[in-house]
Amino acid sequence: MARPRQFDEETVLRAVCDQFWDAGYAATSLQDLMRVTRLGKGSLYAAFGDKHALFLRVLHRYVASLDHAVRGSIDSAPRAVDALHSFVMMPVGDPAGRVARRGCLLANSTTELASTDPTVAAEARRTYEGITVVLAEGVRRAQVEGDLTASVDPVSVARALLAAQQGLTFMGRTGMDVETLAATAHSLAAQILPTPADRREDMGPTPQTG
Repeated sequence: MARPRQFDEETVLRAVCDQFWDAGYAATSLQDLMRVTRLGKGSLYAAFGDKHALFLRVLHRYVASLDHAVRGSIDSAPRAVDALHSFVMMPVGDPAGRVARRGCLLANSTTELASTDPTVAAEARRTYEGITVVLAEGVRRAQVEGDLTASVDPVSVARALLAAQQGLTFMGRTGMDVETLAATAHSLAAQILPTPADRREDMGPTPQTG
């Protein structure tokens, strides 16, 4: 009879995810994984497989939660355009810049591994295509709600939103200050999500900043 596990799987996987997220795949050693999980090599491998299998496990969990979060944000927003704007602003995260410096586990992993690991590349393509579909649904809803110009193509706008968000994620990782990153994010969102002329008139003059 197999011995019952003496650890909480959810806690272990969160610790492993944080390790890969902060250090990257190549820089994470088996010793690092044993340290953060407090498991021996035998227990770790018996439960999750080798380092690569464990990495793919946490990456898959991460992208599933990311997809759920983006869809939930758009579905629950009183107006879809606000959720689309918030999506672009995700890399800004917090005033201290912790979110910006850490980046996105999927984006970080894609940059590090996609050219040499077909599984990671495929996971990235699948995830980004799925997010594009969700964003396009949000664009269509924003058009129906009158907050977004009806003439724009929802899929093209969705891809532009994703490209902008990922670009901001990359720039945040380089150490760009949060104020500049936030200003850039607002500018990109305004360009990608054009407000209809009649709605701009209702809103009045744009307030001046800076």
